[in-house]
Amino acid sequence: MSANSFGNLFRLTSFGESHGKAVGGVIEGILPGLDIDMDFIQHEMNRRRPGQSAITTPRDEKDQVEILSGVFEGKATGTPMGFLVWNSDQKSGDYDNIRNVYRPSHADYTYQTKYGIRDHRGGGRSSARETIARVFAGAIAKLILRREGLTVQAYTSQVGHIQLDKSYQQMDLEVAESNIVRCPDPEVAQQMIDFIDQTRINKDSVGGVITCVIKNVPVGLGEPVFNKLHAQLGHAMLGINAVKGFEYGSGFGAAAMTGMAHNDEFFMDGDRVRTRTNRSGGIQGGISNGEDIYFNVAFKPIATVLKEQQTVNKDGEEVPTVVKGRHDPCVLPRAVPIVEAMAAMVMVDNLYLNKMYR
Repeated sequence: MSANSFGNLFRLTSFGESHGKAVGGVIEGILPGLDIDMDFIQHEMNRRRPGQSAITTPRDEKDQVEILSGVFEGKATGTPMGFLVWNSDQKSGDYDNIRNVYRPSHADYTYQTKYGIRDHRGGGRSSARETIARVFAGAIAKLILRREGLTVQAYTSQVGHIQLDKSYQQMDLEVAESNIVRCPDPEVAQQMIDFIDQTRINKDSVGGVITCVIKNVPVGLGEPVFNKLHAQLGHAMLGINAVKGFEYGSGFGAAAMTGMAHNDEFFMDGDRVRTRTNRSGGIQGGISNGEDIYFNVAFKPIATVLKEQQTVNKDGEEVPTVVKGRHDPCVLPRAVPIVEAMAAMVMVDNLYLNKMYR
């Protein structure tokens, strides 16, 4: 299996399966001398971990990260940073009944056909447990961005039909971390929580949207042809489990607008060039223009529902199946830090690349 690495100058290579001994990775491109704030890193890991609330999977993994290399006396040495998170609460027996069955809308059939073998226990490498490595690398990236003054913050903006009707500028995004669905509007958050809980009771799942905002971005990040900054962000987001769509700035809404209505007029703010509106989402010609970058990521309802469905087994027979195990009725609360992590890695990579021109 190829394509287990992400990034160029700041690069993550991940490994591990849902029901294997551990998941982890190696990060290259961490500049020597970076303070490695383990409390912050573990906090980021805790935001992603299972078992954190009543609306997430009850799988009880503490996700304590163990750094194997690349750190000395609390600082990065500049060498590859290896890290591990041991799996401790697998219940592989829950998956015995699907050893020879392809679960609807999962990767079972495609994996089996492509590789001739698959790990049926929780999906193996296709499991979202693999995203542990992304969140760790994202935490390191955030520490780098912190030194540069950039912030990356995501929040749940829609669950099913329940949708925020405010823009990110109208809310205090810090409030998102005060509730278990990670929505910055407490009233809407409670509606989302109730809806997810009812979906869980019904043994079903629900999707939604995560919005991400990147602030204090310098002008000039991104390349104007094949590596446009928004294309890199789209690539990062569409590589997250269960993601079905990506839009930045005005997104699909731009299709219904005229050029005059959509254009962001420039003006001088002191000695700085600014735009009066930001329908471009902070990116023009594939290059950051210094305004906030904001985008939406659409997540499907996860494929695992605890009801009987029709499928096909390895012998080509049509059979009924009921999936067992412990699963999230909605991935959004735990996906918020994953979206942030992938965005942070893209931004660090581009900061590094941009410095090559200066």
